[in-house]
Amino acid sequence: MSEYAFPDDLMKAQAELHRAHAEYRALCQSLPWSVEPLPGWPGQKHPHTDEATTGGRPDSPGYTPEQVTAEAQLWARIRELSVEVSTHSYWATLERGAGLVDARAALKSHPEVVAAAGDDVVTA
Repeated sequence: MSEYAFPDDLMKAQAELHRAHAEYRALCQSLPWSVEPLPGWPGQKHPHTDEATTGGRPDSPGYTPEQVTAEAQLWARIRELSVEVSTHSYWATLERGAGLVDARAALKSHPEVVAAAGDDVVTA
């Protein structure tokens, strides 16, 4: 249990922010490596074994218009929720300084917030 009495609307907004971040990470992992179509490049080969030892990328077809829209909408949602959480009136009830930072960290990892956010959430 937390030592802070977070309001329900603040905890709901933080949980939604966690979910939006998880959805954004999943989307970004599914997208091509470049927004615009770009040629790839070969990885470096080990001089003795001829095995690829570093990077290299295949050609990128770029994002489709739907992918551009989905990424922009999710990023806008993350910004909106970030503002909602960070400017919530609850924070004005706390003393500025390390205690406020501790409270913010406690909200991010609050068991009810994490549970409401779901399994794909990374709180650190």
